[in-house]
Amino acid sequence: MSRAAWPIAALLIGYPVWWALGFGGLSVIVVAVPMAVVLWRRRPIRVPRGFGLWALLLAGYLISGLMLAESPPGTYGELSAGRVIGYLMRLALYTSVVVMMLYLGNLTERELPQLRLVRMLGVLFVTTVAGGLLGVFFPAFSYTAPVQLLLPDWIGGNPFVQNLIQPTAAQTQKVLGYAAPRPEAPYEWANAWGSNASVLLVWFVIGWWVYGRTRHKVFATVVLALAAIPVVYSLNRGLWIGLGLAVLYLIVRVGGRTRILTCGLVATAALAFVLSPLASLVAQRLDRPHSNDIRAFTVSATLAAATHSPVIGYGNTRNATGNHRSITTGKTPWCPTCGHPPLGGDGQLWLLIITQGFTGALLYAGFFLGAIRRHWRDRSPIGLAGVFVMGLVLLYMFIYDGLVSPLSLYLISFALLWRN
Repeated sequence: MSRAAWPIAALLIGYPVWWALGFGGLSVIVVAVPMAVVLWRRRPIRVPRGFGLWALLLAGYLISGLMLAESPPGTYGELSAGRVIGYLMRLALYTSVVVMMLYLGNLTERELPQLRLVRMLGVLFVTTVAGGLLGVFFPAFSYTAPVQLLLPDWIGGNPFVQNLIQPTAAQTQKVLGYAAPRPEAPYEWANAWGSNASVLLVWFVIGWWVYGRTRHKVFATVVLALAAIPVVYSLNRGLWIGLGLAVLYLIVRVGGRTRILTCGLVATAALAFVLSPLASLVAQRLDRPHSNDIRAFTVSATLAAATHSPVIGYGNTRNATGNHRSITTGKTPWCPTCGHPPLGGDGQLWLLIITQGFTGALLYAGFFLGAIRRHWRDRSPIGLAGVFVMGLVLLYMFIYDGLVSPLSLYLISFALLWRN
């Protein structure tokens, strides 16, 4: 690996350090600077097919900033520093992940071998499993990061910013009817952990099992067994669905001995899981779909608000008036974290609809659909894995926010397909 490839290694292998310092998902903004320098020195810059859709998405987000002062019916709030900070932070992230994608696509195989990039994603999966175990066994772990100490209170105290920069092991929620921790380290919230774990697991299997030697496969087996603990304790139905679809996709798209081996491994793992104590926790979660009503309310409110600015959206999220139970809701002495739910917080699709209108949502979906169409015939392990991840992106846009850290992994996966 050449010196030009060190920024991506610093991002993926060094992610625990970024998280400990308080950068976490924002670390891509930092490493995008040296990546941009590498790109500038390599002009003309190669771009992938379909890049125009992402360029239009980014341009549309710039235009949507004109609507920051507006509030559609059914929402409340005026233009504030928090709204502007959120807009600028998302703009910086959208720009940074594009720089990272182009940077990876313009490095040669000699400078950054495909397998090395895949294995670096596998290292981040090991970090993710370690963070998940931290959240399960030490859920109260949290501290004030150095970055948080350096920021003024009007920035560091913003709830959106605070979620991004404060290292926390788990989110405690009453998903099962009682307070239970859901692992989130080393990411910004529990749903981000679930999304990232599923994407990284795909690349971990490719890098450390499919292309691995015996010692790599033994290591992969141990890590995957340990990963089952935080995967179950995450209570993350989207993650569980994604893993189930991964098995079905693999069985359908491969044949011969690989299909037989896959079925055997899945059957063995399923039997071990059913006999373990983790099975009862999954059953409890499936019996309590507590978030369905909340999601239904925010999604319908998001769509209603977006109809008043369907082309360019509103630049940032808005708070709904009321919630799924009452129109009179907010912070109280006995519930300081209660409040009006933000629109667009239940998935990247809904975030795009409120921030960039239906146009932005179509551009986003079209970009990843185009990647699937172009690379469907690539039946190499990296090609099969990359196409599946693009499918996960389209599934997860209904239930998970792409920002902050998940979008970086989505576009690294896209870059792997492009390089392939």
